[in-house]
Amino acid sequence: MGTLMEPQVVLTHESDLDGLVSGLLLQRLARQMFGSDVALEAYHYQGWKARQLSERTAWVSDFTFEARLDRNSWLVVDHHASEAKPSAAQLIHNPNKSASRLCYELCQKHGITSPALDRIVELTDIGDLFQDNHADFVEACDYANLVKSYGFWNLHSLIGGRIEGLLDHPLLEVMRVKRRVEDPIGFAWAKDHVEALCPEVGLVRPVVGNTNVIVHQLLEQGVTPHPVLATLFKKGNGSFIVSFRSRHGEALKVASKLDGGGHPNASGTTLPRSVNDHEAAAEYIRQRLNPTLPGSSLNGMEDLLQRWEEMKR
Repeated sequence: MGTLMEPQVVLTHESDLDGLVSGLLLQRLARQMFGSDVALEAYHYQGWKARQLSERTAWVSDFTFEARLDRNSWLVVDHHASEAKPSAAQLIHNPNKSASRLCYELCQKHGITSPALDRIVELTDIGDLFQDNHADFVEACDYANLVKSYGFWNLHSLIGGRIEGLLDHPLLEVMRVKRRVEDPIGFAWAKDHVEALCPEVGLVRPVVGNTNVIVHQLLEQGVTPHPVLATLFKKGNGSFIVSFRSRHGEALKVASKLDGGGHPNASGTTLPRSVNDHEAAAEYIRQRLNPTLPGSSLNGMEDLLQRWEEMKR
């Protein structure tokens, strides 16, 4: 591996714990190597694709390596599948490890290590790779759900940007209670209310419980004919995120049809800002996944959304 250049910014994925931990690890590495506090920026997939890459140097974690990241003095640490090959950037890539694991291994080479970091990275690795046969899988999901429940930047503020603050955080007890009480109720309801978006994709709208766990159980138990299950999440700014889950690699193919990305069995994307409620979001996805439906051309999307707004009025 070549010499690392001091980054102007650390860029990471906003949607999950792996993005938070890996981004903070790269920040700490920059502080260790260069004595500087480098800014951290986090993005969902849609915002990431739209961001201009104007920095001369940058470190990127938990985003798929692509041609536009192949820049001199850039470091990319990731584990998503990619066909792009680096010729200028430094790429650390392993699909069998989380971005946090890869960043931590780089940190350890520069003397950044502790039992607390060991444990946080282990749990992030288990949860992000969805190692459901691991003895610590349930606990790992509780940690992962901290970001899902409270948001990237809220959690970042609560721990003061210090990764070790996640270990045994009091909010984990909230995750445990919700898992014990809400998940069985949510699963029982969700299995009878899967909405078909197309033959391959069903929409799940759990009323309570951990959405990821409920969707995993639905797929694992084969209670739905759809190989891919979608869920919707409305961000604080009003935009919608759709997540796709599968068991045999179909999720990424579906997400790519909506300009998204991720893992083969866990992918997602952000919907256009003009999609402003759950029903409009479901109809937008249905039209994009069924190109032969009336009004499903790209030019017809805005017409569809406009008609939906008129219907609501």
